[in-house]
Amino acid sequence: MRRVKEYEGTEAGLNVVNAGLGPAIVTSSVVWLDGEAVGQWDYHTQQRILSSFPTRPKAHSLRPGAVVLAGQTIFLLSLDEFSDDEHGWFWDLITRRMVIEVRYESLYGGEGLSVTPPVF
Repeated sequence: MRRVKEYEGTEAGLNVVNAGLGPAIVTSSVVWLDGEAVGQWDYHTQQRILSSFPTRPKAHSLRPGAVVLAGQTIFLLSLDEFSDDEHGWFWDLITRRMVIEVRYESLYGGEGLSVTPPVF
């Protein structure tokens, strides 16, 4: 999982990349906001967290059973036209305040792997 901010006016956010050789099957997820677990990364948790922000970011759920194909990149949370001046709150959210852990297995199963972005 990585945080992406390339240039002013481009998409910025938190994305997950399947860099493996095969598909990853999501088994669960958990979101922490300001150090407190708030639920799994689904529509209802997104609504609770994102409704209070000045601009509503795009969000993509990874529910249990979702498949992330080999080489696929998915923005879990993003803004299309990021600006440092207008969206500093968003960069703070995804780099300091929010952690999304995604647990997954390969197509063969049984590994119980997880990915969590490092906190800056």
